[in-house]
Amino acid sequence: MTAERTFLDRLRHAGISPTDCEELRLQKSLLIFATGLISCASMVWLLIYWQLGPRFSSNLPFALQLLLVGNLLVYLKTLDFNCFRVVQLSLFLFTPFVAQWSIGSFITASGISIWALLAPVGAVLFIGPRQSGAWFFAYVFLTALSGGFDYYLADSLPASTYKVPPQTAAFFFALNFAAVSTIVYLLLRYSDSEKHQAQERLQEAHRLLQIEQDRSERLLLNVLPGPIAERLKNSDQTIADGFAEVSVMFADIVNFTRVAEGLTPQQVFTMLNKIFSSFDELAEHYGLEKIKTIGDAYMVAAGLNDARSDYTEALADMALEMCALLNRDFNINEMHLELRIGIGTGPVVAGVVGKKKFIYDLWGDTVNIASRVTTEGVPGRVQVDERSYRRLRGRFDFHAPQTLLLKGKGPMVVHRLIGRRASAILQA
Repeated sequence: MTAERTFLDRLRHAGISPTDCEELRLQKSLLIFATGLISCASMVWLLIYWQLGPRFSSNLPFALQLLLVGNLLVYLKTLDFNCFRVVQLSLFLFTPFVAQWSIGSFITASGISIWALLAPVGAVLFIGPRQSGAWFFAYVFLTALSGGFDYYLADSLPASTYKVPPQTAAFFFALNFAAVSTIVYLLLRYSDSEKHQAQERLQEAHRLLQIEQDRSERLLLNVLPGPIAERLKNSDQTIADGFAEVSVMFADIVNFTRVAEGLTPQQVFTMLNKIFSSFDELAEHYGLEKIKTIGDAYMVAAGLNDARSDYTEALADMALEMCALLNRDFNINEMHLELRIGIGTGPVVAGVVGKKKFIYDLWGDTVNIASRVTTEGVPGRVQVDERSYRRLRGRFDFHAPQTLLLKGKGPMVVHRLIGRRASAILQA
């Protein structure tokens, strides 16, 4: 049973190319199915006729079998579906009328020409409703022609011509109409079944496509802020925005190069991944935008969206939490590393650079100040520039200001952050 089912499945899908559309796949499958039905039916029809008495030549049914199967083999060899369906439909159309004419008339042949109806019905299924009109016209024309022959020649034919007993003729009237109706029903049911399967395949493909789209959305949102990702999807224009005031933070791991020298590449990666993944969670918690990692440096920006108005405070809270996390959680910080953190506030330009492997980045003097403040910082401490200090001094405590000589900037006043004031913590 398994071998037979496998053979039938292979025959049903024979000649179908992976590049075929669903409609063409259905047409090919239906025509092969119809070929099998009619091949079997033609032999059964002849055997029943013989069992009931009349002896007709088996040449026509046998020739039909050879032509149907031969055309099928040619199709499997050439894969010329257009030629295949035209020849098969022509055999479906003309063979029943030839059989009727060889037997006698509509009555003596028990209306065998009804089998030719499979041609226009098949044309609807195998070619399409628009192109089926010519086949239906040919069927009606041949039916009218046969009726005309019977009408004008009936009186001139000898009685011996009607060699089929009335009982047999009546039986085959019922058989022919029932058989054709059954084949049409099976074809329509098979068509509906295949359409349902095609619909299920399309739904499954849509589901997989939706999964891939969701995955791509998540990957895009991991690289870009949400609003920027939407703009990038909906437009090919360059994305570059100016912001009057944004707070930028850099965090550098102290002595990272020296520590990394004694580790394998896998150990270095594992160490950075643990630390930076914990920083990612903090950035998400405080509603801030992680911009990028540069080696052992971590960059975050606040004020790029409307998530919160106290974005500089949120950035300061995150910076303090980052230092505290490395001091207390040695599952994350196995090497007991420390951070230098610097925060600068001011105008920036933000945008997406490039067309491939693009990143969302920030430019401007504010970014340079935050980077320089970080470089000249003290391990385990958070330093901020004057503009950040003015935004934070109402809720945070600071050490006395210091003047540092920053590379490329000259002398600059910086403030070292202690923490939130007790009153600010209670209000929060």
